[in-house]
Amino acid sequence: MLDFLDILAQDAIKTIREGYYETLAEERNLHLSLRKAILRCKKAAIISEIKFFSPSLGVLRENGSVKQIAREMEEGGAVGLSILTEPKHFRGKLKHVAEARKEVNIPILMKDIILSHVQIEAAYRFGADIILLIQTLFHRGYCEESVQDLIDFSHSKGLEVLLEVHTRDEFLSALETSTDLIGVNNRDLRTLKLDLNTIKYVQLDSYAVDRVIIAESGISSADDIRLMRGFGVKAFLVGTTVMRAECIKTKVSELVEAV
Repeated sequence: MLDFLDILAQDAIKTIREGYYETLAEERNLHLSLRKAILRCKKAAIISEIKFFSPSLGVLRENGSVKQIAREMEEGGAVGLSILTEPKHFRGKLKHVAEARKEVNIPILMKDIILSHVQIEAAYRFGADIILLIQTLFHRGYCEESVQDLIDFSHSKGLEVLLEVHTRDEFLSALETSTDLIGVNNRDLRTLKLDLNTIKYVQLDSYAVDRVIIAESGISSADDIRLMRGFGVKAFLVGTTVMRAECIKTKVSELVEAV
């Protein structure tokens, strides 16, 4: 029986075949490092996410200016942006990466269900600095190459990689790769259930001493950030809370000042 992650992957294959990622865009040669930005950050390292729709919650914000939202996030102190580009379930758009890229001078993560070189090429063309890979999709055989092969290809394009995990075993597998960043998703993409104790279950111990760990999903307050920092998390990807805020800049600043 298919779960939601299977549905995401199978629809991603259809989206690739439909030519969505082959849209032309102006290439950008200069790429920024999210890893370095996180390590330099003296406060809470917030990666603020631009997404207008969530499969679990519906519409998060009525259509607004991506440029304005990106600018407010940067002004609020975000170390980087995450931008949803998956079109079928998150209603994302590739052009949002290009629009934000022209507006801000912080690293941009293209967040999508990436299975193929063609999607990584699109991230490069549209001006992203980092791409997301999901460990579970490799274990399930959806990706066209191994995780290390896609990491190597991303690096050849000057892109960093955020490798997302959800379990202890996936975390240990990620440590065997050359990924730049490891993301621990508090939301189980199979069921869309959220559990902020996921970080605790994964056990970020001495194995990860040289890695930058990012907590993803469900972060809504300064207390959440302080709690997760205690488990070894170095950065925090926050989407829903920011996109639902009356003032995006103020909300991002509030989270940045958590530590």
